[in-house]
Amino acid sequence: MSSSPVTRRSMLARLMIGGAAVALPDWGGTVWAAAPSGVRLTDGTLTIDYDRAMRAQLSFGGKSITTRGTPEALFVSDRPLGTFLLLDHAEAPVSGVHGKGRQHRLRATAGGQVEQGTAITFLDAYPGLALYEVSYRNTGTAPLAVSGWRVATHDLRAHRGGAWTFAGASYPDRRDWIQKVAPGFDQRNFMGMNASDYGGGTPVAVVWRRDVGLAIGHVETSPRQVALPVSMQPDATRLGLSGDQTVLLAPGATLTLPFSFLMAHEGDHFRPLDAYRRLMAERGVAAPSIPESSYGPIWCAWGYERNFTLDQVYGTLPKAKALGFEWAVLDDGWQTAEGDWKLNPAKFPRGDKDMRAVTDRIKADGMRPRLWLAPLAVDPGTDLLRDHADMLLLDRNGSAQNVSFWNAFTLCPAYQPTVDYFRALVRRIMVDWGYEGLKLDGQHLNGVAPCYNPAHRHERPEESSEKLQDFWKAIHDEAIAANPQAVVELCPCGDSFAFYNLLGTNNTPASDPLSSWQIRLKGKTFKALMGPSAPYAGDHVELSDGGADFASTYGIGAIPSTKFTWPKDTPKPMEKLPPGGFVLTPAKEALWGKWVALYREHMLPKGRYLGGLYDIGFDKPEAHAIEKDGVLHYAFYADHWSGPIALHGLGEGDYTLVDGFSGQSLGTASRLKPTLAATFDHALLVRATPMTRGVA
Repeated sequence: MSSSPVTRRSMLARLMIGGAAVALPDWGGTVWAAAPSGVRLTDGTLTIDYDRAMRAQLSFGGKSITTRGTPEALFVSDRPLGTFLLLDHAEAPVSGVHGKGRQHRLRATAGGQVEQGTAITFLDAYPGLALYEVSYRNTGTAPLAVSGWRVATHDLRAHRGGAWTFAGASYPDRRDWIQKVAPGFDQRNFMGMNASDYGGGTPVAVVWRRDVGLAIGHVETSPRQVALPVSMQPDATRLGLSGDQTVLLAPGATLTLPFSFLMAHEGDHFRPLDAYRRLMAERGVAAPSIPESSYGPIWCAWGYERNFTLDQVYGTLPKAKALGFEWAVLDDGWQTAEGDWKLNPAKFPRGDKDMRAVTDRIKADGMRPRLWLAPLAVDPGTDLLRDHADMLLLDRNGSAQNVSFWNAFTLCPAYQPTVDYFRALVRRIMVDWGYEGLKLDGQHLNGVAPCYNPAHRHERPEESSEKLQDFWKAIHDEAIAANPQAVVELCPCGDSFAFYNLLGTNNTPASDPLSSWQIRLKGKTFKALMGPSAPYAGDHVELSDGGADFASTYGIGAIPSTKFTWPKDTPKPMEKLPPGGFVLTPAKEALWGKWVALYREHMLPKGRYLGGLYDIGFDKPEAHAIEKDGVLHYAFYADHWSGPIALHGLGEGDYTLVDGFSGQSLGTASRLKPTLAATFDHALLVRATPMTRGVA
C-alpha cells in the first residue's frame, strides 16, 4: 500500500505561471496496487465510485445521488484532454491539522501524454466530506498549452421537489445568495471580479434537494481566481470547481490545482458552510475574538445623508440612547474626499478639535462613537492621488480599477505604502479623535482585481487579491491596539461576503439588503461562516420590508440597527425618501423601543444558532432557531400562515410556549408533541422554556 502519503508540503520546486501552481511531485516510496478496473472510496457516509476511465458516481448513505460523469478534467484548446485511464490506487491512514482520516491516491494517464494524480482524504471528524488534491504532470516530450481544468464536478440528480443553491460569488445586481434552481439556471460563480468593483466571495457552492445536498469549494488559505459554476441540466443540477488560467506546462512539470473539498450532506447550505469554517480555522483562517461591544445596538447618522449637520446628530443622540441603542455612527460626509480623508472645514472649522468634540459629545450622551470610512478608494483630483499615484491598482493595460458609487479608483492593498497610509489613518481616528469603532464601507472592499502596477513589484499580479485579507487584518489589529473593545465593521455593500476578510472584522452587517429575505438568509450564512454566536447586524431596519421589520433581525439572532431621524428628515435628500421618510414618529418610537428592549433582554446573538434544524429553502414556513441558556427561541416567517408548525430540537420533558413578542401564552409542547397550531402574517416568534425552569 502506501509508506509515504503525499502532502502539499511534499510538492517540490513550486512556480507560479499565469496564476496556477506548477510543481514537480515527490511520490516517495509508494507501493501501488495493480491497475484496477475501478475503485470504490468511502467513509461510510459519502461513497465515490471511479471506473477504469476515471468516471465517477457519488452515493450518500448507500443511495446513488449523481449520474456517472468525468469529475476531473484538463483542458487544452478549451477541450478536455482525452480519456484518463486508471493506473493504480493506494490507501493509507493519515493524521494532520484536520485530525485523523484515510487517504486514497489514484494515478491515471491520458495516452502517456499527461498523468493525473488524485489524492482524496476522508476525515474522521467530518463524515461525508472528502478533501481533494489533484495534479497533472506532463509526461510527454513537448510543452502542453493548458487552457483550463475542473475538479469534483458532478450532476446531482433531479428530485420532484426541485433544488436550491447557495453561491458565494459577488455580482453588481446584488442578487440573493440563496436561489431556487429554476429551468435555465446557469451561474458561473467566479471568485474574481464580476464588475469593476464587485468581486471576491466565499469559495463554496452548494446545491441541495429536500433529501440530500452537495457542496464544493476550495480550502486554500487565500483567494484564488476560480469559478464554482452551478447550472440546471435536463435531469440534474451540475456543480463543480473550475479554472481557466492558461499555463504552458513544460515536459516533466506538474500543474497542481487548488486544495479542494466535496461534501454530501442533509439540509440546506448551513452544514457545509459550518464544516468549511471549521476546516479553515484548522488551517489558520478564522475570525478574530469578538469583544462585548460588538453586540451593541446601532444608530447611524446616514438618515441625514452626506449633508448632515452636527446639530442634527447631537439632537438625535438622546432619542437613540433612550431607545436602547448603544452605538452612534458618523457616516459618509465628514471628509473632504475619498482618499484624502481630511476633515470637511464647513463642518469642522477647527479641524481635529472639532472632531474630538464630536466623540466627547457622543460619549457624554452615554453612547459609543463609530466612524464611517471607505478604505482603498481614492477620488480623482485628491492630494493623495497627485502625490501617491504609485498606490493605484492597475490592470494589464495600465488602467485603474473603478469604484462606481464614488467615481473613485482602487488602491492596491498588497502595496506596503497603501497599508502604512491606512494604518496611520486608523491610529488618528482611534487615538487622536477618540472613536471606538470603524464602519468600513463599499462594494470594492470585498475583492480586487490582479494588479499589474510595475511600481509594486508583485511576484504575481494575483498578489493584490490574495493579500487583501492581510490588509484588513492590519486595519483590525491597529484598531484593537488602540482600543481592545474596538468594533471593526466591514460592509461590502451587496457583495457575497469574502470569507478571507473575516480575519479583519468582528462585526458584519446585512450590507445593504434588498429585502427582509436577504437579511435572514445572510444571517443564517454568517452564523455558519463566523460561528453560531456571530455578531451580525440586520443593517438599517429602514432597508427591510416595510422599513420596520425588526422581527427578521430579532428572530435570526441579529443586532438591531437603524438610521432614523428626529425630529425631522434632512431637508435636501440625495435620493427620494420613502413614504413617511425616516422620522421617528411616536408610533415608531413605541414599537422600536419594545424591539430593542426585547433584544437587550434576551441577547439572542450570544446564543447558539441552530442552523441544522430547519431548511431555509424547503421548510414552510421559513424557520430559524436559537438556544440561549436552555431556552429555545423560534422564528417563523411567511406572508400568511395558518396551520401546524414544527418545533424541532426540543429536549426531554415539557416546554411552556409563549409568543416571543407579546408574551401571550401559546400552550405547551414536547419532543413527542412538537407541533403548534398557528395563524400569523409575516412573522411569529415562539419562546420555548423547559417547565423545570419555570414559565418564560
